[in-house]
Amino acid sequence: MSAGPTTRRRQLGASLRRLREEKGLSLQEAGDRVGLSKATVSRYETKDGSVKWPLVDALCKEYGASDEERAALVDLAKNAKVQGWWQSYTEAIPSRMNLLLTLEDESVREDHFALAFIPGLLQTRRYAEELHRSDPQPPPEERLQQAIEVRMKRQAILTRDNPMQLSVVLDESVIRRKIGSAEAHREQLAHLLDRAALPHIDLRVVPSGIGPLASAMGSFLILVGTDPSLDVVYLENVTVSLYLEKLAEVEQYRKAFAYLSSRALSPDASAKLIDTVRKEV
Repeated sequence: MSAGPTTRRRQLGASLRRLREEKGLSLQEAGDRVGLSKATVSRYETKDGSVKWPLVDALCKEYGASDEERAALVDLAKNAKVQGWWQSYTEAIPSRMNLLLTLEDESVREDHFALAFIPGLLQTRRYAEELHRSDPQPPPEERLQQAIEVRMKRQAILTRDNPMQLSVVLDESVIRRKIGSAEAHREQLAHLLDRAALPHIDLRVVPSGIGPLASAMGSFLILVGTDPSLDVVYLENVTVSLYLEKLAEVEQYRKAFAYLSSRALSPDASAKLIDTVRKEV
């Protein structure tokens, strides 16, 4: 899924398919009832392409959806194209990040395993700037500052009225790797401790003493939706962003994250280790 639909569109498609199957209708039968082709009904369900809300409303009525669910799905159809705040920064962020920000904005939880750097949602401005400047080919100054601003605005998802739940497992090397000055490093570690104290953030560290387990996994991010069928795994390297949404693939990463969490220190012990490293810097 390199440039796939938003979470709203994916949720709408999954819900329409569920309702049709519960009603016991084939694609052709559903289409005949509302004057749509079999191909159009299938497209509405496969989460690809635009939709018209009156047709979604008609399908919901034929499927016997409750008034509440019908209203919710019509609302999804109406807002499937609503753009996020980041659209005004399109020149500052690569196109591959657009989908990530969309999925993240509509997720209820993120599970993040970090092997190299502190996740963007937990970075200080200074850490983010030093990280961008360390790029072998850093962008022009104006664009660099815009990219940092996007990263800072992105963090609002953790401080809004209904914050997203965040579970992070860090390899110990991440908290020991100095990005920028010693002062910047201490500041970043102090910020981690502040964020870890929030009730909706679970932060754990995998100690280096347990061996190469963590390194063998590689960094990954699981974006958790309102339904397991909407979960997406995000992987990234120098040139490619990869989104995995097949249930079997996502389940493998769920198991990997659960295993890493079980091998990590408890949140309290992790905080103590981070504080120890901060004092050693």
